[in-house]
Amino acid sequence: MSQRKQHWDNIYTQKSSTEVSWYQKEPLISLDLIEKCHFHVDDYLIDVGGGASHLVDYLLRAGYQHLMVLDISAKSLEIAQQRLGDEAAKVLWLESDITEFSPSLTIDLWHDRAVFHFLVEPSDRRRYIDALDKTLKSGGHVIIAAFALGGPTQCSGLDIVQYDAKKLMIEFGDGFRILDQQSEMHMTPANKPQQFTYYRLQKL
Repeated sequence: MSQRKQHWDNIYTQKSSTEVSWYQKEPLISLDLIEKCHFHVDDYLIDVGGGASHLVDYLLRAGYQHLMVLDISAKSLEIAQQRLGDEAAKVLWLESDITEFSPSLTIDLWHDRAVFHFLVEPSDRRRYIDALDKTLKSGGHVIIAAFALGGPTQCSGLDIVQYDAKKLMIEFGDGFRILDQQSEMHMTPANKPQQFTYYRLQKL
């Protein structure tokens, strides 16, 4: 087991999914940005680092038929599966480190709330974007949320990288364009503020 995987499995073992700092009962900004993409229910959507997130619950209710949730932590995926009950069978659950992900299909949406900013090593960011580029269709959308400049410098005991639009696009390069961005002051379950920015990109 990698050190990274062990770290996240420990987090979900030591805390309930509603106690972790990134918990959202209703992922309003993600849902708003997804709606702006005008997807069809037959399109393919992946939530990277989705783990125990409630986003998949809302997407199932909206009728999406090809949903995938990827997380490095098996424990986090189990929490979501238990919560969804029989509905969990409608989702493809992928246990993988995103920097080691080898996609076997193409998708229309890549959603990531607070994974990319944990990749402090340039080589890890390159592997992440390579996996994304191989997976996402031309014209497909990326929704990515990261700590903003001036936001936290650490999360869950790990260093992070803060982003603004210019800094993010240096990483993603000329093969993508920004369509939209929204700021969020996320309040953790411990009532601590975390400044996020959400970006909606399109692959050219």
